[in-house]
Amino acid sequence: MHRWWRDAVIYQVYVRSFLDSTGDGIGDLAGVRAGLPYLKKLGVDGIWLSPFYPSPQHDHGYDVADYRDVDPVFGDLDEFDRLMAAARRLGIRVLLDIVPNHCSSEHPWFREALAAPPGSPERARFHFADGRGPDGAEPPNNWHAMFGGPAWTRITEADGRPGQWYLHMFTPDQPDWNWREPEIAAEFDRVLRFWLDRGVDGFRIDVAAGLYKHPALPDSDDPEADARTRDSVNPLAWNQPEVHDVWRHWRSVCEEYAARDGSERLLVGEVSVPTAREHARYVRPDELHQAFFFDLLGAPWDADAFRKVIAEAMQDIAGTGSTVTWVLNNHDQVRTVTRYGEPTPEGSGLGPARARAAALLMLALPGAAYIYQGEELGLPEVVDLPDDVLTDPIFRRTGSRARIRDGCRVPLPWSGQASPFGFTPGAESAKPWLPQPEYFAEYATDRALADTRSFWHLYRDGLQLRAALAQLGEGELRWLDSPPGVLGFVRGDGLVCAVNFGTSPTPAPVPGTPLLASGPTPAGILPGSTAAWWINDL
Repeated sequence: MHRWWRDAVIYQVYVRSFLDSTGDGIGDLAGVRAGLPYLKKLGVDGIWLSPFYPSPQHDHGYDVADYRDVDPVFGDLDEFDRLMAAARRLGIRVLLDIVPNHCSSEHPWFREALAAPPGSPERARFHFADGRGPDGAEPPNNWHAMFGGPAWTRITEADGRPGQWYLHMFTPDQPDWNWREPEIAAEFDRVLRFWLDRGVDGFRIDVAAGLYKHPALPDSDDPEADARTRDSVNPLAWNQPEVHDVWRHWRSVCEEYAARDGSERLLVGEVSVPTAREHARYVRPDELHQAFFFDLLGAPWDADAFRKVIAEAMQDIAGTGSTVTWVLNNHDQVRTVTRYGEPTPEGSGLGPARARAAALLMLALPGAAYIYQGEELGLPEVVDLPDDVLTDPIFRRTGSRARIRDGCRVPLPWSGQASPFGFTPGAESAKPWLPQPEYFAEYATDRALADTRSFWHLYRDGLQLRAALAQLGEGELRWLDSPPGVLGFVRGDGLVCAVNFGTSPTPAPVPGTPLLASGPTPAGILPGSTAAWWINDL
């Protein structure tokens, strides 16, 4: 069996910002279908679709009201089937985003829980508990939600009296499922099979280290840790040992489908845990196929820091028999150009050069890689969106712009000199759901394809070489002795990747003309903030 996922390059499609087919200013599944030839030309192996299920959109689809349908704003099941058929014709795999940690407060089961009495089977599907203090007026424990504020909300009972509290590790609109209740596992089994029967190639699993909470729901020694770091670090709410049983079962479901036609279905987890060794537990042979390795994304622009996280991943994660799943960005992170450079609207400074070098480095590493939409255009973060257009629940709950995610979700520019830049059709169409800055004209897809020096061509050329060279994809790497500030390694029969993290020209680890470079590179010299690939035939 060909294990296609081990070295696959997957493109994340944030559906509402990819391409709008209807003129309402919101991207949709028909828009994704129209964009598939573009992605085929880029050279990716598959796409991961952000949630398109029915939802009140309090967290843009990560608050799911129905796991087995399509929200009308994105289309319907017939359109989904057309998208799947088109992807099949082009040889593009399709992964769906599944959200098993929590649902929408408008999910029918949560509505039933609100109407049912304390101690009922309906409430057992979630985490309902009596409050503490006089009249139960204080939350059951001191946990804080990742998006700010307490992790508990008190309800009003059917008789009008203040009642129990329910747990939500993100927002009150997203109550957490109680996975200690067997009915939850059975329901998600039905959800998986519904989409697998429609032909999907796998799932990206939101909050994959979540699901189970400590059974006693005790107080935390650091209750504000999740809100302060905006990461799942509360050990009482995340990374409980029982979660691994869920992934073993889901893996068995995927293997059942693979046995029918010989094509493996993929499970890739959003796993936020403290160390690469803990990360590795999620990708053991009978659990998830992949889990995003976020340490590379979080590493500062420094050769020693990059080498450390790459070496740990290769030792601990690849040591399980899986391959490392590398990422530099996603829909929750500041765009790479801005993260590596100066936080200006235009993304000036060293950011573009560093982002190009980092992309080439990622594509040279053994394992799989995920690319967030717009990174192949070199899009900067939109840092100056006015408060009145911000939609991120982090901003709504905290009033702070720190770490909000709207800036990386602005709709893509496709063509033209003014908004909507081809994102939404027709002169009378609605404005994009988030405003596009004027400077997006410089990054439009049509301009990127026409300019052989663009980010797009760097990604496309890197993906083509990755597919053509046996040294890339699977396999190991061997570190090279390199000058200070330079990271170099060799793959397979002699493919060398080198990155100069400094700002001045540095001799390359090997002589010769590079196969591909992230910037202008004279033979034998690797300028600062540049990456290059060579074949070492000496």
